[in-house]
Amino acid sequence: MPLAHINIGSNTGHRHALIEKAVACVAQLSQGAVYLCEPVETEPWGYSSPNPYLNLAMAITLKGEVDEKRAVGLLRNLLDIEHTLSDMPHRNDDGSYRDREIDIDLIAIESLCVSTPDLELPHPRMHLRPWVWRGVLELQPGWTHPLSLPLND
Repeated sequence: MPLAHINIGSNTGHRHALIEKAVACVAQLSQGAVYLCEPVETEPWGYSSPNPYLNLAMAITLKGEVDEKRAVGLLRNLLDIEHTLSDMPHRNDDGSYRDREIDIDLIAIESLCVSTPDLELPHPRMHLRPWVWRGVLELQPGWTHPLSLPLND
């Protein structure tokens, strides 16, 4: 069964509680096992803030073949969970990143490559965020980036 890799982060509000709620909701999307890494604290990426992130890598199993349509559907489910847990916008009016209560990103689904206006898989910046790719490798040792992007610090 294919693994869908997800990263959940929070840097405002009750970070631990928000992430626990997000994990519980995302786990309901699994069609089999659910895998989690220990949360890690990281500095905000792409902007400055005094509020560190708590990030958690998660993988869920999916039954059957996963294609672009199923991947986009999974992303929509993840975004619905995100919006249910917090209505805070993820970006400022100028498009820059901002603090957020919850952020749920679909990182990869096995070696599936998708490029649509709504979804890019693997996540286009995963290789730049060590806590993201380290989580993928911890949950699925031997995984390789399908576009051969280097995963290192």
